[in-house]
Amino acid sequence: MNLIRYQPSELAPWTPLDRLATLREEMNRLFDFSSPSRDTGLFSGWSPALDVYDEKDGFHVTCELPGMKKEDIELAFHDGALTISGERKQETKAKEVETCRRERYFGRFQRSVSLPASVDANKISASYKDGILQVELPKTEEAKLKHIEVTVS
Repeated sequence: MNLIRYQPSELAPWTPLDRLATLREEMNRLFDFSSPSRDTGLFSGWSPALDVYDEKDGFHVTCELPGMKKEDIELAFHDGALTISGERKQETKAKEVETCRRERYFGRFQRSVSLPASVDANKISASYKDGILQVELPKTEEAKLKHIEVTVS
């Protein structure tokens, strides 16, 4: 059985977002990662998803690293940029098993994010639980937002 993508009627009203969705589908098909040789060449690395929050007293970074051990994760802070790197190791399967589909990424990765304000590097802390890395980067006193009270005379 083959699945055939739904083709909307040409008589339907055209919107620019429809063309954008079509372009995205075409780009996804062009860079389809389901081929068995995706571990070689240009697309050999992977990048974990991360979020950065700018809070009153500091920055909070959350990074998804499922299936990794904390010993395989490295953090560095230099010149206002946080770098998260490491390696996710692939489980070994029996030689007689054939892979039908592979969507999980393995191997080395590195993510760097520049922070828009000064950070006190001596007070950076990190925790790792259930595949989620949490990094707290407190701002320096000079970078914190200061409240100035206005007086009426």
